[in-house]
Amino acid sequence: MVIYLPELSADPSQFPSPDRALSEPDGLLAMGGDLSVPRLQQAYQQGIFPWFSEGDPLLWWSPSIRATFEPDTLKINRSLRKQLSKSQYRVLLNQHFAAVVQGCSEPRPSQAGTWILPPMQQAYLELHQAGLAHSVEVWRDDELVGGCYGVQTGLLFCGESMFNREANAAKVALCALQYQLQRFGGGWIDCQLMNPFLQQLGATTISRADYLQRLSDLGQDSLAPGCWAATELPESWWYE
Repeated sequence: MVIYLPELSADPSQFPSPDRALSEPDGLLAMGGDLSVPRLQQAYQQGIFPWFSEGDPLLWWSPSIRATFEPDTLKINRSLRKQLSKSQYRVLLNQHFAAVVQGCSEPRPSQAGTWILPPMQQAYLELHQAGLAHSVEVWRDDELVGGCYGVQTGLLFCGESMFNREANAAKVALCALQYQLQRFGGGWIDCQLMNPFLQQLGATTISRADYLQRLSDLGQDSLAPGCWAATELPESWWYE
């Protein structure tokens, strides 16, 4: 099948309208451009994200269906509460961003490779240094066992990826993420594409049109200052 895609210009603000995305493969919108901070910032503000594999051109996507968590929808189940009550995990924010991205880039057992290639890792590190991308880090003693990272756009956190090095660590990261966002006036999490793990945790799907309206509404406001200060969550965060 031959696919014809618009190629992005040098202007980082110029993207095709998301409603021009292909239906097959779902959401494929454009190619080319770069991964500069201004272009990535513009992309997320328009409901678009990059996703490509080694050997592919730089591809941009806006899927017809998005997976999201509304505020206060991620719940900690009984078994995980038992683990947390034993102080098995420490949760840090924005202290080891590069290590979280590296963890997310490690191939899963069911995958032959990774889409978080070195150029992507560098691009999101630069977003982090610009104060736009953030990480949640789950530690057991001195070992990073899980985490997630993404881009804050107004009151919406656009999640990029997460990882586990032991069971439940990614779930801890997601629950801690929503806890922190809600403390500072947010709580909305975009997870891009639905999968069984997210569905089990309570994610719901919305159409592209509804997502773009939500993005527009949430983009009019911002989290209270200090949400993404490099810190450690209190030991009892999961009680609240």
